[in-house]
Amino acid sequence: MERRQFHAMLHDMMLARAFEERAAQAYTEGHIAGFLHLYPGEEAVAVGVLHAADEADYIVSTYREHVHALVRGLSPRSIMAELFGKRDGCSRGMGGSMHLFDRSRRFMGGYAIVGETYPVAIGIGYAIALRQLPEAVICFFGDGAVNQGTFHESLNMAALWKLPVLFVCENNHYQIGTEIHRHSAVSDVYKRACAHDIPAQKVNGMDVLEVHEATRQALQRIHEGTGPELLEMETYRYRGHSMADPGHYRPQVELDAYRRLDPVLNAQRLALQQYPDAEQRAAAGEDLIQAYGRHLHGRELITEEEIEQMQQQVEQEVEDAVRYALDSPEPDMQDAWDALDCNRNGEVLIR
Repeated sequence: MERRQFHAMLHDMMLARAFEERAAQAYTEGHIAGFLHLYPGEEAVAVGVLHAADEADYIVSTYREHVHALVRGLSPRSIMAELFGKRDGCSRGMGGSMHLFDRSRRFMGGYAIVGETYPVAIGIGYAIALRQLPEAVICFFGDGAVNQGTFHESLNMAALWKLPVLFVCENNHYQIGTEIHRHSAVSDVYKRACAHDIPAQKVNGMDVLEVHEATRQALQRIHEGTGPELLEMETYRYRGHSMADPGHYRPQVELDAYRRLDPVLNAQRLALQQYPDAEQRAAAGEDLIQAYGRHLHGRELITEEEIEQMQQQVEQEVEDAVRYALDSPEPDMQDAWDALDCNRNGEVLIR
């Protein structure tokens, strides 16, 4: 992996954390309405997976998709404006937090219905297979969605037709406020894939390098036509399910333990210190963003000054996005009508 790639991954993790925390502030200030599902703690998953993806691959995301969109290349301005419900947002202010979309980057949207991502990904994967293209679909979903019927239906179809779909479970242990062992008889999500003869594995979703390598290998096989695969990314969210959820159902000791594995701080540590071996890392129980920072520094890939500059840069990017969103106009009814188009069969479609 080149120095530029290491820096890009660290930048995206830091940007993701800053963006989400600023979005939380904007929500409390009344600039964002409706539901807001934030991502702090899970940054290593989005960054590791999407940095391993090709530009030609398609992304299908959930309602917790802001960071997926950021890492995929949507501008902080267009995302923040969409959260604010403004005309300059990526969905012209008519999608909001749970419905970001950018066809040019093959970011095929966030979906608010639990389990909705599976059939969408299957449809795209089927189109790719029919055209025999060397592309793939990355289908994100949470552990709370694995008991939906669409999960098994979609995995069965993907396996039967050898569709180029990478199923990525962001297992943050909680379905809203219910721990996975309370809502699933089989709490290891990756084990479910064997029922459909789909290769699967569990990955440390707090380690961006491990996520990246597991995704890279899986996508390489999928691009070669071997069929679907599933990766269970074991991660953790530091906030409640949404801004309306204080998260009091979680023991403080559990939250504190996972904060010590913070992927952003761990990556910074990796950039600044000598990278330890596996035994040392296991004993230290370090935060992942800091560990990633130590890795970069140990290989002379980054300095403390560069990390500080990067932090200032992402904060400026986020504040610029907020100003842009505040200045953007509100959509009106004409904008809604402009988004509609009637085809020759009289069906009403959204552009």
